[in-house]
Amino acid sequence: MKKALHLLFFLTFTLLLAACGQAPKEEAAPQPAPQSEPAQSAQPLTIEHVLGTVQLEKTPEKIVALEFTYVEDLLALDVQPVGVADVEGFNKWVQIDNKLAAEVVDVGTRQEPNLEVIAQLQPDLIIAPKFRHEAIKDKLEAIAPTVFFEPYPADESISQYDEMVQTFQTIAKAVGKEEQAEAVLNDMTQKFEEAKTRIEAANLQTKEFVLTQAFSSAQAPVLRVFTPNAMASVILEKMGLTNAYRSDKFEVYGFAQVNVEALTGVEKANFIYVVQDDDNVFENQLKENAVWKNLTFVTESRTYALGGDAWLFGGPLSAKTLADRVTSILEKK
Repeated sequence: MKKALHLLFFLTFTLLLAACGQAPKEEAAPQPAPQSEPAQSAQPLTIEHVLGTVQLEKTPEKIVALEFTYVEDLLALDVQPVGVADVEGFNKWVQIDNKLAAEVVDVGTRQEPNLEVIAQLQPDLIIAPKFRHEAIKDKLEAIAPTVFFEPYPADESISQYDEMVQTFQTIAKAVGKEEQAEAVLNDMTQKFEEAKTRIEAANLQTKEFVLTQAFSSAQAPVLRVFTPNAMASVILEKMGLTNAYRSDKFEVYGFAQVNVEALTGVEKANFIYVVQDDDNVFENQLKENAVWKNLTFVTESRTYALGGDAWLFGGPLSAKTLADRVTSILEKK
């Protein structure tokens, strides 16, 4: 009997120990929440530009752009810059749907940006044109990593259009938007193809063109005729048109400044032009000019006004706007 009682006591004691050693399931220690992946790579990114290379430790979020094209490039990638040179000028000239946010800070003119204001913004990246700001390279780099681009290549084998595309892709790489950039460029190319189809259907007398930006200086007419390396010229060529003008020398800025007599060599082409309403040299200084009045494109009414706010420069979004404008005016006649 004693052995039985001892055995019963031993079994009961063992069961109690086992029960005490088990924690209730509902009181199990909480497990740490799984950690989300970092939003961006910790690996530094090297960006090549015309004045060297820049190493970015992370994807820049606060960017200052000192040229309209680079502002447009950022907007095309859905990136709002924190600072822009000449906000008013950008909003006036760059005719695109993507708009600057109201809080974007104006950092001075494109020619002379305000370095103090830029520094106050504490940017992660500055984007600048070499032809304007190479002289202040050290000052800009003292504020933030700075990349420089040259929209007017001195290399004759590279058109301004080629440079625009390369710059856009480089900026996209810097902000981690390379796939979106390719989509934007594909959309631009599709726009050119659509324009080509519409122009073909318009049955123009000729597909040759002369693209001119005209204004007065000291009350005399000044004509800038765009050469084949100009971005605007390449865009029109991609739309199925042909630039009739050839300069005697390479024009790094993409245009030659000529007088009205020079137009006699291209008078059989379509004359596409940009003038301001309050400075229309064709309706003022050249209205009674014998050479102008007798040019073939004048006598046959093949002169096409793009509008005073037409922007012949810029990035992929401006390229689409230009394609739409040119196509529309050519279809009307």
